Amino acid sequence: MSDKQENIGEKAARILVDIGAVNWNLETPFILTSGAASPVYVDCRRLISYVRERREIVRMLAEKVKTDIGLKNIEIIAGGETAGIPLAAWLSEELSLPMVYVRKKTKGFGKNKLIEGVMERGQKVLLLEDLATTAKSKLSFCEALREAGAEVSHTLVIFEYGCYPDTDKELESVSLTLHSLATWEILLQTAEKSGLIKKDESESIRDFLSDPVSWSKKHGGA
Repeated sequence: MSDKQENIGEKAARILVDIGAVNWNLETPFILTSGAASPVYVDCRRLISYVRERREIVRMLAEKVKTDIGLKNIEIIAGGETAGIPLAAWLSEELSLPMVYVRKKTKGFGKNKLIEGVMERGQKVLLLEDLATTAKSKLSFCEALREAGAEVSHTLVIFEYGCYPDTDKELESVSLTLHSLATWEILLQTAEKSGLIKKDESESIRDFLSDPVSWSKKHGGA
């Protein structure tokens, strides 16, 4: 990771800490969307209520697109339902690009579409969500976009857990590259520096991060 990328990661982590998006409970674990148990939970949805902080996050996402993906490789921003939708709206405005959003499932009436908005076949689409745990939703949204004719090679998130062993393999199997502003390692370092988290708590969280699958099974998760 370059110094510039690390700096962006630290800034993003600092914002998440400051707005109260970082949560942990070592006694009563959180159950994630995947069904896995976790002692930590990052609630990026809180950003919608913090104007200055969300503007800064959007600027960092835009910078990430320019440096790591390239504007020439993106024609449309696609937000994944639900948290990715406001992010996609803000980022598309920042980059002056069109936007669509992807449903998790069809409504069951009307045109029964998974993709809302205007997208032409063959257009290059960036999939945007708030965070990535096991990246299962990325695979689902990517499949829907490709079935609609989009070219999808990149997905971008604010925060990436970065600890689940099969995530990289599954993304690689569908030729999808994951980009993120911050990871748990950066977030833990930031929380420790700020005094938000104690050393013993941090060590317990790192035990989870070293083997999240086994930790989850021991604590009632999938």
